[in-house]
Amino acid sequence: MSDFSYPVGDLVEGWETRPWPEPVSLEGRYVRVAPLSSAQYSDLYAAVCGPHDAELWTYRPIPMPTSLQDLWMHLAGLVDAPDVVPFAFVPKEGERAGRASGVAGYCAINPAHGRIEVGGVLFGPALARTRAATEAIHLLMRHAFDTLGYRRFEWKLDSLNEPSRRAAERLGFGYEGRFRNHMVVKGRNRDTDWFAVTAEDWPRVRERHERWLAPDNFDDGHQRSPLRAGFEG
Repeated sequence: MSDFSYPVGDLVEGWETRPWPEPVSLEGRYVRVAPLSSAQYSDLYAAVCGPHDAELWTYRPIPMPTSLQDLWMHLAGLVDAPDVVPFAFVPKEGERAGRASGVAGYCAINPAHGRIEVGGVLFGPALARTRAATEAIHLLMRHAFDTLGYRRFEWKLDSLNEPSRRAAERLGFGYEGRFRNHMVVKGRNRDTDWFAVTAEDWPRVRERHERWLAPDNFDDGHQRSPLRAGFEG
């Protein structure tokens, strides 16, 4: 019996404010997620600022840096930001094994309500569309849900960013709506689409991630069953 005159949400039994995420290292089969530091900036410059990489920066808040110093300043700002916990992705296989080849960070962190976002996701061409890239996001999700006890993991994107949309859907994020006129980025309007996985979704999403990432799902590095198929129907 409710003590309220109007409908209210379910009681969250035993809820307590969750811890703020620390810059920890997360080890996977195919990738290491490491706290972002200046020791990785040179590798990241080579990975994401090549002569054909400008498209990678289309939806980011700054144009592609044209020098290591420019990228250094951008990444150092993320490391120093009080509301972001940034990471570098270091693949364990492929042409860039052992060298940082992508970045992302925890942001929009709200411990009181158990909300957290992965933002600023940037994969270099050698890392994009690999099992190491998928595992990198999986490790961040697993840490947020299973270790830190967050209730909601968000993915937000420019509504025109189709590669990011496909990635979110493939990873099991559910579409929740569009914030129109949400930002002005590089002088242009940005409508923002919101996606999320909740704590209730996570066991199903985690199981399908783990099944896809299992070594027996790959033949000479090529997937036998696609991850996207696991979320249809």
